[in-house]
Parts: sequence; structure tokens; C-alpha cells
Amino acid sequence: MSTTGHGTTDAGGRPEEAGGTGSMRAIVQDGYGPPDVLRLAEVPRPAAAAHELLVRVRAAGVDRGTWHIMAGRPYAVRAALGLRRPRNPVLGMELAGTVVAVGSGVSGFAVGDDVFGIGRGSFAEYATARADRVAHKPAAMTFEQAAVLAISGTSALQALGGPGRVRQGHRVLVIGASGGVGAHAVQLAKAYGAEVTGVCRTDKTDLVRSLGADHVIDYTRTDCTDGDHRYDLIVDTGGNTRLSRLRRVLTPRGTLVIVGGEDAGDWLGLGRQFRALLLSVLVRQRLTMLTTRQRSADLEILGELVESGRLTPVVGTTLPLAQASEAVSRLEAGQARGKIALTV
Repeated sequence: MSTTGHGTTDAGGRPEEAGGTGSMRAIVQDGYGPPDVLRLAEVPRPAAAAHELLVRVRAAGVDRGTWHIMAGRPYAVRAALGLRRPRNPVLGMELAGTVVAVGSGVSGFAVGDDVFGIGRGSFAEYATARADRVAHKPAAMTFEQAAVLAISGTSALQALGGPGRVRQGHRVLVIGASGGVGAHAVQLAKAYGAEVTGVCRTDKTDLVRSLGADHVIDYTRTDCTDGDHRYDLIVDTGGNTRLSRLRRVLTPRGTLVIVGGEDAGDWLGLGRQFRALLLSVLVRQRLTMLTTRQRSADLEILGELVESGRLTPVVGTTLPLAQASEAVSRLEAGQARGKIALTV
């Protein structure tokens, strides 16, 4: 972006507007389906409402929630998003960029601030975001790192500090330790002083070790629920291990936190979570699921952890906006190491 006597211009030399006039490039979907429903299009630029910021997006994170919105699965999400097609055709939630307009009801942010967080339609040159769902981007983070931190980092932070109640000396098992939430959970658990075991597949064991895991289990060779090891906390982002097997490796009063619902079919997507909640009433172990809350206070904590060197967002792959379909395909195929970022 460059400045001119009449305002600012974007990377393509087009004038940037403070409001919603003008057009922009964005990744849109005209219906639900596989990644090939995504296309690059020219669409109207959004405008910030009173409680929102308009952000010139520099990078966007590709997360599992984005895949669910694209695919319209589980089908229950369509009740909220639109039955036949999303009401907002522009995909994406995680973002990092520069504020270009501030809503009349917003304080604490100004035009020119670099921010990161959760917005609406982040696979685009511009996106709006509620002020209470973004935070100032630390200088220590690149835009790509900041873009992959908001949803995955917040989920990991809340899983450990909320229902997980992790403490120094706890033994923590992270299933899916090389993914977006898992990679952050390993680092955050270590920052809390826990002894961490990460579970991943063979080609990602080096990554999980580099994140600080004390022990790494390759699930293609070893079942993490076999053996005599017991854990105070299990953070399960994998979604396909039977509850009975997970309970075998929990301490008598240990806690299981299920993050995501990748195992539960096409309708509700929460079958295993509901079974865990019902079973938890009958046993001493705490079996629960994570309901993530989007709030700027957690983003600020994550930013401070990055600045202190205790947390590093893992950007495994960076692709240009036009390759969003490929990015989501890689995520769906399990090829991501950490998170995938789109540069805009």
C-alpha cells in the first residue's frame, strides 16, 4: 500500500476508500460443495458498521471451519448460513491486515493500525471485523503468522485454560498435534509447565518435536491409548478415537476436551461430543467439548505469548489468494503442517 495526496492506494494501484464503495477481488462460492466451487471474482467492497473495522487484508488463515462453510457440512450449518448457498458468498474468517476505516462506535483502533483476528469474508482484499474480535498485531509476528493464530490459537488457549484446567506438572496428551489447534496446544501446554505428548503421523513427527513436545507418538505405528501411560488432560482434535479407549489413558479424575467434530457425520457433527457429555455425568472423569468464544482479550494474550517467544504460529504453507481452492484441498487431504495461509 502507498499513500497519495488523496488517500491510499492498494497493491494494484487502485484507490482505497474508507467506506464500502468500489470493488475488490475475493474468493466466492455460489453453492456448497468441494473446493472446486470456489472461484476468484470481483465483488463490491464491504463497509464497516458502527461496531466494526474495515481491514485491508494482508493474509488469511485456512481453518477447518472454513471447510465446513464451503462444504455446507454438517448440514446443520446451513440453517445458520443459508439453505442452498451461503448468504455471504465470500469465504474466510481468520485475517491479518491494516485498518482502513473505523466504525462510529469503535474505540481503541485507528486507521493505519495493523490488526489480526476474526472477520467476515477474509478471503478477499477487504473484510469487515467486529472490534471485539480483533487485536493489534505485535511487530514480532508476520501477517501470515498473525492470520493463522486467531481461531486455532484461541481454541487451544481456551481448551487448556477453560475445561482443561491445565497446571504445571500435568501430563497432557494432544491428539492431532501437527494441525492448527494441536500445534498451538502443544506450545501452550509447555508454556503452562505441563509434560506434553503429541500424536501425529510419521511425516509430521519432526514438526511436533520442534514445537517442544516431550514425547511424540506416531499413530500409524502406535495406538496412543495402549500402554500404561495416564494423562491428566487429553486434548483431542483428531475426532475418531472411541471414548472408551480415551478413558483408559485418563487418570481417574482426568479431563478429556474434544475440539471440533470431524467424526460425526453429515447432520449435526456433534455425536461424540454429546455422548461424552452424557457419560461424564456417570463417571468421575470429566468428558467435555470445547465451545470457543471469540474475544479480543484472548487474542491479546496470544500476541503477548508470541512476543515473549513462548508461542510461534506454525505456517506450513503460504499460497496466493487465487489458489484458495488448492489450499482448502490440501487442508481436507491432511497435508497441512500447522496452518495454511493465503496472501492477499
